[in-house]
Amino acid sequence: MDILKVRDAADVEQAVRAAIASEQPLEIIGHGSKRQIGQPMATNAVLDVSALNAVRAYEPNELIVTVEAGAPLADVLSLIDSKNQQFAFEPVDTAPLLGTQACGTIGGMIAAGLAGPRRIKAGAARDHLLGAHAVSGFGDRFKAGGKVVKNVTGYDLCKLLAGSWGTLAVMTEVTLKVMPRPEAERTLVLRGLDDLAANRAMTAALGSPFDVSGAAHVPASGLRAEVGGLDRLGSPRQAVTLLRLEGILASASHRADGSSDAGAGFQLPLGAVC
Repeated sequence: MDILKVRDAADVEQAVRAAIASEQPLEIIGHGSKRQIGQPMATNAVLDVSALNAVRAYEPNELIVTVEAGAPLADVLSLIDSKNQQFAFEPVDTAPLLGTQACGTIGGMIAAGLAGPRRIKAGAARDHLLGAHAVSGFGDRFKAGGKVVKNVTGYDLCKLLAGSWGTLAVMTEVTLKVMPRPEAERTLVLRGLDDLAANRAMTAALGSPFDVSGAAHVPASGLRAEVGGLDRLGSPRQAVTLLRLEGILASASHRADGSSDAGAGFQLPLGAVC
C-alpha cells in the first residue's frame, strides 16, 4: 500500500492532483482511530496527514483555537483544559470501543462529526466549527468560514465538511469555538429502573427546566458480571440511569436536588447525587 505522508497544505494539494490524474482514490487518515467504522476503502493509496499537527493560534479570551487537522485530539484537549476550557460538544473517544491506541486527531473528530452526551444541550461538532482550510476533490485549496461566530453570508461550506468523512475535501486546518468548563458537575443516579421507566425518567428530565447536559441508561444485563450475580459491594446488580447537571456549584447542586424531587413525583426511586 502506498502511504503518502504530507508536510503541509501544498503537499496535500499535490497528492490530490496526482490521485486525480491517476484515477486513484485516496484514503485519508490521521491516526487511523476510526478506520474500523463503515466499509473499508477500496484503494491501495493512503494520504497520511498526521504531520499537520501544529497549533496555529489559541486565544482563550476570544474562545477560539486554530489547529492543523492532524493535531492529536488529546493534546488539544490538554491545551484548552489548562485554561479551564473545553469543547462543549464533548468529543467522543472511540478508542475503548474500537480497540485502538489513540483517540484520534482534530480533523478526524470533525470529519466523523461525532459528539458526546452534551450534544443535547450544546449542539453537534459542526455547530462549533467556525472555519476550515481544505483541498477539494478537484485538487484546489480553499477556505471557508472564519474566526468569529457570525462570519458567513450565503452557504456555510465548512459545516458541510463536518460529518463528511473526507468525501468532500481534505481538511488541513480548522478553527473551533471553545467554552469555559463548568465549575461543578452533579450526576443523579437512579437505580433499578427497567427500560421503559428509565426512558420515562430521562424524557421527563430532558423536558424539565433543570438543564440536563447528559442522560444515559445501562440495563443490568449491560453491567459487568460479578461473582454470584452480585456487585463489588455484595448487592444484586441493578440497572442504573444517569442524569448529569453542570454549571456553577450552587446552581448544579440546587438543580440536582430539584431533579431528585421530580423523580419522586414520577414515582421513581430517589437516586444518589455524586
